[in-house]
Amino acid sequence: MKKTLVLKVNPLQPEAEKIRLAAVFIRNGGLVAFPTETVYGLGANALDAKAVLRLFKAKKRPLDNPPIIHVSRIKDVYRLTKEVSPIAKRLMEKFWPGPLTLILKRSELVPEVTVTGLDTIAIRMPKHNVALALIEESGCPIAAPSANLAGKPSPTSAQHVLTDLRGRIDAILDAGSTVVGVESTVLDVTIDPPEILRPGGTSYETLQTFGRISLNPVVTADKPLLLEKTRSPGLKHKHYAPKADVVVVEGTLLPKVVVKVNELVQFHRMRGDRVGVLCTNETEHEYQADMVKSLGSRNDLASVARNLFGLLRDFDAEKVDVIIAEAVPTQGLGLAVMNRLKKASGYKIVNVDAA
Repeated sequence: MKKTLVLKVNPLQPEAEKIRLAAVFIRNGGLVAFPTETVYGLGANALDAKAVLRLFKAKKRPLDNPPIIHVSRIKDVYRLTKEVSPIAKRLMEKFWPGPLTLILKRSELVPEVTVTGLDTIAIRMPKHNVALALIEESGCPIAAPSANLAGKPSPTSAQHVLTDLRGRIDAILDAGSTVVGVESTVLDVTIDPPEILRPGGTSYETLQTFGRISLNPVVTADKPLLLEKTRSPGLKHKHYAPKADVVVVEGTLLPKVVVKVNELVQFHRMRGDRVGVLCTNETEHEYQADMVKSLGSRNDLASVARNLFGLLRDFDAEKVDVIIAEAVPTQGLGLAVMNRLKKASGYKIVNVDAA
């Protein structure tokens, strides 16, 4: 088995020699996991087709699921794309570095495998000193999906990366836990109005203050939608899922949601399942299950987002058979949280309003 080198780095002032060592791996076609403000990414030279194929293999990622390309300067975008529209330029200037990915028309410089055969490319500039230093030192754009095995909850710590990818990648830059906790928002600017394909760290409401923005139906879907082409990560395949089955309970009135969650807990425990409840501070005391975990307050959706993937992994560590997850409000980062929870459940959703 390959040895995975773990390099602990200062998140604010990353040590130059550790960044240089990681960049050597990237330049030589290797794979390096690194922190961003959202989740940990698994990086490869985006312009090296063989390296990108290694990335897909290490993650067991389907070859039709395009990774996001990370850059350290806005000027790098112009080499990777055929055209940067005025609105794309304004979005980059306003929101980069930050958790916003833009879909643009790709240039011929980009290998087919890097964009999974599409004529578009997903690009962002991460808001993390370690990520930016690695890209800059590597001297190339870095293709970096989340640094986990395909389909599992995204990693928000280096330990999560090791759990999934130890022996499968060359190195990990460990700078502690990530800040946002859910992936970047993906915005397609090749169409008018621009369309959110995946909600994430830059909220829908924030983007609406910039101009007219639409939501792709897949963002709020309660069932899988048929997609011919995957324009963005996180659209087509099952994502973010722990080993346990996940059931999401949603509804207008929180007390009714609590009642239904408790009913489902009792049902599954009578079947002999080990049951976990994923809830919020406001309702944590209402539940009795084998394991109860709070995402945080319903009034602090940034904390809820930051805790989501780590708690899903905690349930796996406790060998829970089924997780009953309480829905959270969909404003702000809550939209991204609910998008991830529904996908993690495979769209097993109970709506108490429909009962």
